[in-house]
Amino acid sequence: MMTTQSTPGSSSPLSVEVKNVSKRYGATVAVDDVSLEVNEGEIFGIVGPNGAGKTTLVECVVGLRTPDQGSVRVLGLDPRRDRAALHAMVGVQLQSASLPDALKVSEIFDMYRSFYEQPAEDDLIEALGLGVKRKSYYRSLSGGQKQRLSVALALVGRPRLAVLDEMTTGLDPQARRDTWDVIKGIRARGATLLLVTHFMEEAERLCDRVAIVDEGRVVAVDTPEGLAGRASGSRRLRFVPSAPFDERLLTDLPETERVEHEGSHVVVTGSGDLVSVVALALAKAGVNAKDMQLESATLEDAFLRLTGHHLDSEGTASRS
Repeated sequence: MMTTQSTPGSSSPLSVEVKNVSKRYGATVAVDDVSLEVNEGEIFGIVGPNGAGKTTLVECVVGLRTPDQGSVRVLGLDPRRDRAALHAMVGVQLQSASLPDALKVSEIFDMYRSFYEQPAEDDLIEALGLGVKRKSYYRSLSGGQKQRLSVALALVGRPRLAVLDEMTTGLDPQARRDTWDVIKGIRARGATLLLVTHFMEEAERLCDRVAIVDEGRVVAVDTPEGLAGRASGSRRLRFVPSAPFDERLLTDLPETERVEHEGSHVVVTGSGDLVSVVALALAKAGVNAKDMQLESATLEDAFLRLTGHHLDSEGTASRS
């Protein structure tokens, strides 16, 4: 069991406090003795593969599920007993949601605005790229547009705490970055955000601290930079090969941890004198490595080192 502490030197009150929470479904342990703290005003990320227990954990946080053991406090209140009091202070966007097909985007947004005394303005819809869809029926929206509308509805009440579960899944790169800008603006106004994601870049760009969750447990909690520092033994070498080659040339090297393809680039993660050993192995096969770039360790490198597996773009874990 790992208990996390507030950010060193910080005296901020807690927005979320989870103590020794476990949740089981039959023989499956979804959340296993998890403890963590989210400071007021920070963006806190929970990252991990599909099936790691992330969604079950946040459902316990917002009161949609009752832990089998442990306790949860949100803004100092019990999320189940004090649900009515928390309703006006907490916004939630879950992975999947369904709204009436026959309502228009503007009608849905206005209905949700009516639930709050000081709701967000209409520009929230614009900021999330839905302005041109105001008069469209919900049933006509794409999956990504429905996702952005769910995010808008979670933020419409100007919550003190927003819990967003895989908020950018299904969005194109530009829409994802537009959503990131909205999140940064919400935090700038003093809100706390709890983000669940399997996109490591998203966590690196947005989060003050990140909890890595694997198989229902919290493996580590730190800043993205701190977590990446734990993988400082790993290095990433990116290059464009002059010709196709057998990957075993590189995967068989003792310095190599994994080999990936990103478009025309090959990315080799490993340790030691990676540049020299990779260049020499390729040269022996008659292949030149063009545009070589040695990159520092990332949050994804830390995830691999701490959990032993790698995430693909869909959040599926594979053993390294």
